Amino acid sequence: MKFENSVKRERDNRVLPRFAALLLAGMTLTGGFVFAAQQHFAAIRLGYDSQRLIEEHARLVEEQKRLLLEREEQSAPARLEVAARGLGLLPLQAKQVQARKIVARAEDGLQRFAAQPLGGAGRKK
Repeated sequence: MKFENSVKRERDNRVLPRFAALLLAGMTLTGGFVFAAQQHFAAIRLGYDSQRLIEEHARLVEEQKRLLLEREEQSAPARLEVAARGLGLLPLQAKQVQARKIVARAEDGLQRFAAQPLGGAGRKK
């Protein structure tokens, strides 16, 4: 007994465009996930970098405070006096100071100040 199969399957011409559309949608979705993952890891990396910079800034601020304190200690009058005496300098004597009077002069609408000896006593040569 031999059966003849009279039903033949027709070829569907819409399969290829459907497959192409499905492949394109899958690739787009995969690309979106890859892009989102890159953005996520970049954000994490930026967070670590930001934290590192915050810590470095705090360290630098502390170092700046330390250096300012050291500068103030170095330029303290008592310390400068000791250093000056070590160089052979002597303290300023009252007779070395010449008093001067500040006089305001107006030139071209600007107020300028000039030092003049007190009592007309100038420096004697």
